[in-house]
Amino acid sequence: METHLGQLSVGEKAVVSGFTEGKRAYRAKLLAMGLTKGIELQITRVAPLGDPLEISVRGFSLSLRRAEAATVLVDRRN
Repeated sequence: METHLGQLSVGEKAVVSGFTEGKRAYRAKLLAMGLTKGIELQITRVAPLGDPLEISVRGFSLSLRRAEAATVLVDRRN
């Protein structure tokens, strides 16, 4: 089921399936940080007020604001 990264909960795993339409420069930044199509990631933490969220991807931790995470489309994994 495709959704965006910002809708996942702590502990959930997903695979990047694409990006929403948006600014190309920002999409390039996400790609440079390792969020490429087909890569698996996991939500590891969410800040107390719900923003930002921390993900584990390619063996490192990455923090994204929910607005940024909303641009990343993912397929949930069990």
